[in-house]
Amino acid sequence: MVVAEELEKRFGDVVAVDHIHFQVEEGEVFGFLGPNGAGKTSTMRMIECVSPKTMGSLTVFGMDSEAHPREIKQHIGVVPQENNLDPDFTVRDNLIQFARYFDIPVDEASRRADELLSFLQLEEKKNVSIEKLSGGLRRRLILARALINRPRLLILDEPTTGLDPQARHLIWEKLRGLVTQGNTVILTTHYMEEAARLCDRIVIMDQGRILEEGTPQALVKRLVGDYIVEADATVEVRNCLEQHRIPFDTAGEKVQIVTPEPKLITTLLLEECHLEQVAVRPASLEDVFLKLTGRTLRE
Repeated sequence: MVVAEELEKRFGDVVAVDHIHFQVEEGEVFGFLGPNGAGKTSTMRMIECVSPKTMGSLTVFGMDSEAHPREIKQHIGVVPQENNLDPDFTVRDNLIQFARYFDIPVDEASRRADELLSFLQLEEKKNVSIEKLSGGLRRRLILARALINRPRLLILDEPTTGLDPQARHLIWEKLRGLVTQGNTVILTTHYMEEAARLCDRIVIMDQGRILEEGTPQALVKRLVGDYIVEADATVEVRNCLEQHRIPFDTAGEKVQIVTPEPKLITTLLLEECHLEQVAVRPASLEDVFLKLTGRTLRE
């Protein structure tokens, strides 16, 4: 569906995307993860054919992204980071007017708009102005708009940012339904749970480069492990772990021990290190993300 080879994007002297390789298979959910400024959105914009590549090769549906932008755009739907709905139209009219960009006849556009309003549970808001919608309703409407041309490829740039749990789970449910119908989805997200639940494969980017690629489960298993035991990062605890030669990392006010045998480590901390409280949890995609990109805040 999408193939990139040695793909590069520069803005003057700034390298936003640095000679990356990836391919997206038909019918899968493919995720881009990374801190702010990693190059995710720049990559999305090149796939959308709205930002030309600097170097390398990028094909979508087997077509070169620069030679055939109109043909590619005809078959993709985009959910951008920002809410860019037209404030001059109602909810339903936003869909109908947007359909005209794809030369969809008015009668057909109206029928599709009604189907999508039902699909995303927006029927009661169809005649409401955009300014009166909550953030969650706007995100659902933008997803509906992205589907008006019945795209083969859906590109979502942080689709659930700022949504409450109910709205987020609704969008997850709808996206899973679209994939079962044969759609291909590319998404970026800062929510690790979202990536783990939705994505068949992910790449983790930083400073314009791809650091790792694989299924969420495989990356967690390979790069972190099975379980993480956490305890307060006191001097006594650190000395105790060093004395027993148990490797650990310090994360803020906690020590973290990656282990396939959490019961053994927990017993040691409670009995040998004289702790009263220890936490055990499965390793997660967030642990992978922090291990690869660090814990320092980015602008």
